[in-house]
Amino acid sequence: MADWSKITKRGNVSDRRGASLGIGGGLGVAGIGLTLLFTYLSDGDLLGTFINIASQEAMNPSQEDTAQFEGQDPYEKFAATVLGSTDDFWIQELNKKGITYTPPELVLFRGRTQSACGGATFMIGPHYCPLDSVIYLDETFFIELQSRLGAQGGDVAEAYVIAHEVGHHVQNELNLLDAKESNAASVVVELQADCFAGLWLGSLKSEGVLEEGETREALDAASTVGDDNIQKRTEGEVQPESWTHGSSEQRMNAFNRGYNGTGLESCI
Repeated sequence: MADWSKITKRGNVSDRRGASLGIGGGLGVAGIGLTLLFTYLSDGDLLGTFINIASQEAMNPSQEDTAQFEGQDPYEKFAATVLGSTDDFWIQELNKKGITYTPPELVLFRGRTQSACGGATFMIGPHYCPLDSVIYLDETFFIELQSRLGAQGGDVAEAYVIAHEVGHHVQNELNLLDAKESNAASVVVELQADCFAGLWLGSLKSEGVLEEGETREALDAASTVGDDNIQKRTEGEVQPESWTHGSSEQRMNAFNRGYNGTGLESCI
């Protein structure tokens, strides 16, 4: 496990997990890739039924479940720590270019909540809404990532997912997050966000935060949410023309390009 205690900065995290659920459910934008899983499971198979049940449970947490979110719990502290680190990194990185970086907010929720993009839901997965500059994260996503898609999990994997969504915010700050007019354009945007995530994680090399080999968790997560892996596990066949996030290999390569890079130019 990474030593996150070495990071003292805290990002802006709002915890809505114990709050009343919002209404509405339009799609957010620029997610890590879980939306594909629910798209491919729309035929009502057993796995789709199981996940639908899980999502309903997440949308209707019991009183006992919501009580655990009172005050600041460990996951909220973890998310704030990762976000604080990415804030520091991108403030410094964009300042080199004479650009003032405005850090994003991260909202933790369960089931569904309101967003400027029409509503955030469990089934979308972690995603960024450029209309309010907010990252929406239902952390039960990581359970599905492991149990349904075969990811190994881990705190560094979860940090990568948050950093990927921060990457979309950076794109928005740099006016790189244009409307996606095609699947191919979407893949370019998503791979760049993976590269940005790698760039941030690479910046921690000299800070003693990561133990040797822990970046494998991030690479495993990137591979797991590759379009080809999701299609293989849900449909049994790969259809490259329908990809919106990139293959497992493409996502790992993009992450590594950032991780081994020297600055913003490595990803642009």
